[in-house]
Amino acid sequence: MGISKGSAQWTGGLKDGKGAMKPGHAAEVPFSLGTRFEGQPGSNPEELIGAALSGCFSMALSLGLEKAGLKPTSIKTNADVQLDKQGEGFAITTIALSTEVIVPGADDARFQKIAEETKKGCPVSKALAGVNITLKAKLVG
Repeated sequence: MGISKGSAQWTGGLKDGKGAMKPGHAAEVPFSLGTRFEGQPGSNPEELIGAALSGCFSMALSLGLEKAGLKPTSIKTNADVQLDKQGEGFAITTIALSTEVIVPGADDARFQKIAEETKKGCPVSKALAGVNITLKAKLVG
């Protein structure tokens, strides 16, 4: 398998500084103290982790459903990444995944089992093993 690359550049101090994160071949994503903690326009590392987990989970769920003989037509996944103060620093404590999936012919019990297995087995979930990841999976359509 290949190696995925990401990088970041930060200029200045914490309060007056700014940076840009660059995921591989994608566009740069600006970030700062204000975008991370004050809701200013831009992004932050936690949003990129949420996007990575959402993307990985969605692809892996598609595979899991196909292995079960089901063909999804749509998978939409969101991740709410919780950053909390811990001692002198911060930690990602919880990631709440929420997915809505259209899968013709799927029954909910089977779908829930596949979704839960996917949450445990996708590579980004495994990389985030120290974080409590919850899942709300819903069949729609």
